[in-house]
Amino acid sequence: MTKLLLVGCGKMGGAMLDGWLARGLAASDVIVAEPAEALRPKKVRGVALSSEVRETPEIVVLAVKPQSMDGVMPDLKRFAADGSQAGSVFLSIAAGKTLKYFAGHLGAGAKVVRAMPNTPAAVRQGITVSTASTGVSEAEKKRCHELLEAVGQSLWVDDEGLIDHVTALSGSGPAYVFLLVEAMAAAGAKLGLSPEMAMQLARATVAGSGELLRQSSEPASQLRVNVTSPGGTTAEALKVLMAPDGIQPVFDKALAAASRRSKELAG
Repeated sequence: MTKLLLVGCGKMGGAMLDGWLARGLAASDVIVAEPAEALRPKKVRGVALSSEVRETPEIVVLAVKPQSMDGVMPDLKRFAADGSQAGSVFLSIAAGKTLKYFAGHLGAGAKVVRAMPNTPAAVRQGITVSTASTGVSEAEKKRCHELLEAVGQSLWVDDEGLIDHVTALSGSGPAYVFLLVEAMAAAGAKLGLSPEMAMQLARATVAGSGELLRQSSEPASQLRVNVTSPGGTTAEALKVLMAPDGIQPVFDKALAAASRRSKELAG
């Protein structure tokens, strides 16, 4: 693996770096540039921190917050492809920053992969969906795919417009799961369980069910059937949750709202 430049090493950038190092990337083959002064140690996980990168990296991973992206673009433009050089591939995980945005800041010839990961990447159980600009070769896409797989599953779409829907489902999705835990615990407390026990039960149930889902080859619908005895307690609860005014229309509205907001943020 040739040198990588990781711009931004906060929670998501740090998770990706951990995944790369665990997969065998040598610390000497990656450079971290951290624009945020509060996050600037001398080294990050044994990787050199540098504000001056002279050689053009194979891949520049953009892991700064979206609101900070404008500030790092001018210095990185020198690495972009143009008529005189092949240039770096820019792999961005910044929400809302489109391929058009990067073309405007880096030049029309810039090779850009726009990726939408999610926070379970911190435990290498994330999922990322990416799309690439026309100048990115299959070999370069494969290289980005390998980097993203270090923190979970990696999928690709040709239509960049689908990234807004991905953001609504998997990008924002962890928050929905955490809200489910909160709601289950609150309902248990209302039935008379102590809040502490209710939360412990809800957390363990959701975490364990997620691991069962991950390890099982059966679809979620079948796993649901497997734990639903006819006429039993689970069936009674599912009558409420699966009613016409139950959980599905709520999720339909929630994801539509998130997707709409993603489009608005992208401008």
